[in-house]
Amino acid sequence: MNKILSIISLVLLVSYVVISFSKKETNFLVEESPTIKVLKNNEYLDIDFEEYIVGVVAGEMPALFELEALKAQAVASRTYAYNYLDTEIKATKDNQVYITVDEMKKKWQENFDDYYNKIKEAVTSTKNQIITYQDKPIKAYYYSESNGYTEKCQNVFNEQLDYYDIVESIWDGQKETTISISKEDFCNKLTIDCSSITINNIEYDDSKRVSKITINNKEYKGTEIRKILNLRSTDFKIDIQDEINITTKGYGHGVGMSQHGANEMAKLGFKYDEILKYYYKNTEISNI
Repeated sequence: MNKILSIISLVLLVSYVVISFSKKETNFLVEESPTIKVLKNNEYLDIDFEEYIVGVVAGEMPALFELEALKAQAVASRTYAYNYLDTEIKATKDNQVYITVDEMKKKWQENFDDYYNKIKEAVTSTKNQIITYQDKPIKAYYYSESNGYTEKCQNVFNEQLDYYDIVESIWDGQKETTISISKEDFCNKLTIDCSSITINNIEYDDSKRVSKITINNKEYKGTEIRKILNLRSTDFKIDIQDEINITTKGYGHGVGMSQHGANEMAKLGFKYDEILKYYYKNTEISNI
């Protein structure tokens, strides 16, 4: 009997030593946070990845937005940047707007401490989380405000991605903006004759945005008109008067998450993961 107890005690002691050693080894092997190469003001900066995400959220979304919206932005921005870890990323809207702490101080002034801590919380509480589809990081596109619907990815970026489809974004898209430009400027930018301006054959896609339009017998894509005339969105109407009046609805390309939509969802009680899964269909939130 004593021999059996001795054997059991020895087994338990060995198990304890093995478990204890394993725990120590696991803690020892924790990896440091990676860095990302950022091109800002024609200079390359190596920035801690999570600190970079703080600078992106500060540059891309108003700090006054709800915390859950800021968390959604943090995860979307982290996912977008994750695909650039082995290369470089621009600190502009060509990729993602990134601002430094000094720029945050200048931007927020006396509100710096409150806003920085709020954004830091959004980033820290979602640390290492990215959006995945079929176990792979997605291309996480986002924009300021929809026209009430999101846009198909292929209509803007010429690629078919299954997690992007047209969904209603009923929380935003009610705001219209009108700009006026001279006929001469309008014609010069479109390289058309200005003696007479005719607009016809306007085609809309399922998101209520202009897909094609013919101006003076010259066909343009809606995305081309937006770029040439620097419009807020491809949901636009052109009214020819003494000047050219163009009214747009929404702000941005329309693919993926609407930031204003995310904020309105957060106000209604939606959590950041629910917001993300609404705009990025059939996706999951995963750890890097």
